[in-house]
Amino acid sequence: MRDVSPWRSDFPVFQSSMNGQEFVYLDTASSAQKPQAVIDALANAYSQNYANIHRGLYSFSQEMTSLFELARDKVSKFLSLPSSYDVVFVRNTTEAINLVAQSWGSQNLKVGDEIILSVMEHHANIVPWQLIAERTGAVIRYANLNDHLEIDRSHVKSLLNAKTKIVSLVHISNALGVVNPIAEILSDVKKYNKDILTIVDASQSCVHGRVNLEMLGQPDFLAFTAHKIYGPNGVGILAGRSDILNKMPPYQGGGDMIETVSVTGSSYKPSPAKFEAGTPAISEVIALSSALDYLSDAFAKGADQHESELTKYMIDQLLSVPGVTIYAPHTKRAGIVSFNVDGVHHSDVAMVLDQMGIAVRTGHHCCMPLMEELGVTGTVRASIGLHSQKSDIDALVRGLRKVKSLFGAENAA
Repeated sequence: MRDVSPWRSDFPVFQSSMNGQEFVYLDTASSAQKPQAVIDALANAYSQNYANIHRGLYSFSQEMTSLFELARDKVSKFLSLPSSYDVVFVRNTTEAINLVAQSWGSQNLKVGDEIILSVMEHHANIVPWQLIAERTGAVIRYANLNDHLEIDRSHVKSLLNAKTKIVSLVHISNALGVVNPIAEILSDVKKYNKDILTIVDASQSCVHGRVNLEMLGQPDFLAFTAHKIYGPNGVGILAGRSDILNKMPPYQGGGDMIETVSVTGSSYKPSPAKFEAGTPAISEVIALSSALDYLSDAFAKGADQHESELTKYMIDQLLSVPGVTIYAPHTKRAGIVSFNVDGVHHSDVAMVLDQMGIAVRTGHHCCMPLMEELGVTGTVRASIGLHSQKSDIDALVRGLRKVKSLFGAENAA
């Protein structure tokens, strides 16, 4: 394993300190730091030839339109999407799921229809379905977790019935890092009934390894967010089957999504334009192209192996600290580890680590049903990125030993 990350120097943030200490960032699952290439791409888009897109006949507008649409093509290639899928730009994964829930759901769900989620889901893949269920009279069923804290494949199968209309599940848990057998689960769903709509929350998937449509079980829709893959804020991706998207009503109305407008009514462009009302995050989408290039290059240079080895090192080191409980330590996972320290509240752990320059996330991680399942109010979550290295993990372990000493936790070492 590389002791030092070859990508760390690409991230200018690590020239900064936090609370007078060397900055250790272990919160990539929340939002990834930005490499200089992405920062430059965003600055250039604003400073060199900025213009609105799809409307102007002048050169800058045409150039920006080309770069914007190039980003759409890059997303398709990054996910190995067939031509039968469209890429819709939204603000984030949350908006992507809301779009499907409100547009497809309002048109197709009726009283008694069923939606299958899991108790592991982020709130962004629960609340939108609760909202549409309230409007339509649909019912939500929740799949349990197995002993490895994965979505229980057999329980999903048992929930399928003639009333099932939607199955929407997370690939990698943002709270635990557990990698669910999503391809196998979706295969079960489609074998039962090919018309059940399948959706994958891939928010944590793309940053932690190569991902494509087939690996995710060829869902009808998948969603992820740019800021979690070293890209800018304010851009999300909904990839979906063109035939389904073109049958769905617009999610929002406004400029650039219309064919014609009159006082008696309007007609709309086909997907994806139909779902991209108003001026989009133009420069941010263009900077997303740079993030995809950067990430693809990193994968080609062994980023997958680097993260896998570093994740194992983190688990091994955390297990060496008495009184640390890791959730699903031996389950297939990405570079996200959730844990608690016996006798110490998770917020107190984070406060001590903060003073040592170490950034982690604590709380329920927008997964309150999962925390209830685990029987805790929250956890400490450490998540790694391309810039992470052994010294970051070593600093975390030193911090936890200090936590135990300060709070007089049993077996402090």
